[in-house]
Amino acid sequence: MDKDFLETKDGLLLLSVKALPGASKTEFAGVQGGRLRVRIAAAPEDGKANERLAAFLAKTLGCSKKEIVLKSGEKSRLKTVSLPPRCLKKAAELAVITRSYSHDEESTNKRRSDIKLD
Repeated sequence: MDKDFLETKDGLLLLSVKALPGASKTEFAGVQGGRLRVRIAAAPEDGKANERLAAFLAKTLGCSKKEIVLKSGEKSRLKTVSLPPRCLKKAAELAVITRSYSHDEESTNKRRSDIKLD
């Protein structure tokens, strides 16, 4: 079983992400290896994909883009993002919803755009 992609550490809410830049649409794409997979409709150059990831997470979790802090993985697909504590409820909802979308061989081509948070 994969480790949880959402954790609290030293008072911070941390989200482990596997970014998939160059997609046609920004959307969640399941969970793999303890990381939330996010397709990003931006090129992995000049920080464009990181900017789009932060904007997407902010919109989805109901916080401002400046509150989303990239803690590690600036030039990597494997990233750790710090979220404001007030996002805990929506981030926990996201964790519950996406656990049912674990990435495996059978679901490789399935879209995850139906993941919505209230």
